[in-house]
Amino acid sequence: MKKKLLILIVAYNHENFIKSVLDRINNNLVETYEVEVLINDDSSTDNTLKITKDYIENNINKKIKYTVLSNPVNQGYGGNQKIGFLYAIKNNFDFVALVHGDGQYAPEYLESLIEPLNEESTDAVFGSRMINKNGAIKGGMPFYKYIGNKILTFYQNKLFNKNFTEFHSGYRIYKVQSLKKIPYELNNNDHSFDNEIIIQFFIANLNIKELPIPTYYGEEISYVNGLRYALQVFVANLKAKIQKYGIFYDRKYNFKSENYDNYKLKEKFDSPHKRAIDKIKENSNVLDIGCHGSELTKILNDSKNCKITAIDKNKKLENSSFIEEYISFDLDNGLPDLDYNKFDYILLLDVIEHLKNPEEFMTKLKQKVDKNPNLIIIASTANVGFLIIRLMLLFGSFNYGNRGILDKTHTRLFTFSSFKRLIIQTGFDIKSMSGIPAPMPLITGDNLFGRFLLKINKLFIVLSRTIFSYQIYLEIKPQISIDLLLEQAKSRANNER
Repeated sequence: MKKKLLILIVAYNHENFIKSVLDRINNNLVETYEVEVLINDDSSTDNTLKITKDYIENNINKKIKYTVLSNPVNQGYGGNQKIGFLYAIKNNFDFVALVHGDGQYAPEYLESLIEPLNEESTDAVFGSRMINKNGAIKGGMPFYKYIGNKILTFYQNKLFNKNFTEFHSGYRIYKVQSLKKIPYELNNNDHSFDNEIIIQFFIANLNIKELPIPTYYGEEISYVNGLRYALQVFVANLKAKIQKYGIFYDRKYNFKSENYDNYKLKEKFDSPHKRAIDKIKENSNVLDIGCHGSELTKILNDSKNCKITAIDKNKKLENSSFIEEYISFDLDNGLPDLDYNKFDYILLLDVIEHLKNPEEFMTKLKQKVDKNPNLIIIASTANVGFLIIRLMLLFGSFNYGNRGILDKTHTRLFTFSSFKRLIIQTGFDIKSMSGIPAPMPLITGDNLFGRFLLKINKLFIVLSRTIFSYQIYLEIKPQISIDLLLEQAKSRANNER
């Protein structure tokens, strides 16, 4: 049984080119595929639609089916593709080939570009004008476009650890089943659509293959604003790359988040985890509240021989032999019954912001530890006053994501002053309060560059911890309770007689 191929021709004011493009589609394709040509006119203001209809009416080739759509309102280059892709999905096509109505990409190469899609491992094939050395220049590509293409492609390859010859070809053939795996409908409607769909393919671990195509620049009219497009490419790729670190968020790059782990141990560079490890003494008795996967507790047990009691809402914790006692408990319901006076340290790392009522939780914790004056509690939370968040607000953006300050599991957000107020008003004294830099090594890799950025961030924290701190780190102790003060006052009065 032949596979179904949809040739999607996106057309806008292409009256001088559309007939030639249709003529150049190889009739031999019908020997291998069940072929339909879909011409989607994007509300052209010239005679593109009329010429297309006349061509189809007079065409003697009955082996290829032709369908014409005409958008009542201009949808843009990307929006036009969205309609064509949906048509391919609804009509159960196997492949959809994107062809431009101005003839810039040779329809004669369709057969060779489609062939690799018959392999299970290939999800898309892109025609590249850059594979053949100097081919793009010889084909008439303007030198400024050639240089821009090279620079942007280099940048994108570095960001995503790829080795493509170009990211900016509009000649593409997709498996329809692969398109179903990505939210292409969320992409922009302009020419940045092509760039965003590549990013989505990377996120979905879909395989793109490049094949050489000739370059042709003729009398076609370009509707691309080069500088605007370059800026869009730069921003979109950067946002997609660092989104998983919680700095930016865009839903179009968030479609693989079902099993996303929003907690990552940061013990190798300055972080709440690193500071807690450095602070806790050997052979201490430690309560880790909200231990998550217990990576930190394992380090404390292995390196400092600490006795660990851990609390988390997970029902079961794998590989927990190093934990003396594990308690499954939902902290929104308070705290479990324990002897809290036996602990030297209590860890509250990145926990408070997840609670529905932090004030109530901290008040109950104070009641539990009231008779343990030597206890040290180590707490941390995200700083919503961080510079990036302030800039996002300045430009009207405040999007929750999978990780970081605007983690979507956070129910409360704190600044230095509001976090300090919470701690003091629930009965604790602050021994120390400091800022934590952004986790640069998670973004750049644990290398010299990442460490350099970390040091720069720490220098800025010295200037203003409220603006440049990514997280807030505290070491606190329970205040002496009023009950105890009353008893001490009575005792002292009696002793003075």
